[in-house]
Amino acid sequence: MIITGSDIEEIAQLRNNLFREFEMKDLGGLKYFLGIEVLHSNKGIFISQRKYIMNLLAKTEMVGCKLADTPMQVNHGLKFEE
Repeated sequence: MIITGSDIEEIAQLRNNLFREFEMKDLGGLKYFLGIEVLHSNKGIFISQRKYIMNLLAKTEMVGCKLADTPMQVNHGLKFEE
């Protein structure tokens, strides 16, 4: 469960109530969740799937592959006909 918000006191109260009712662990600040890496800085919170993609490339043995241009015209206006 991820708890977030701007009211620190409200978060602490919710957390305490949850701990009283359920057996839970506090894993600290969010760093990685469902393939999304969460980075905290002075400028805000940034999310990335870099770690997920790197693991996927390693699993498929494609880490050393070279980049390729997109085989489609960039900014092409796709039209769907029914």
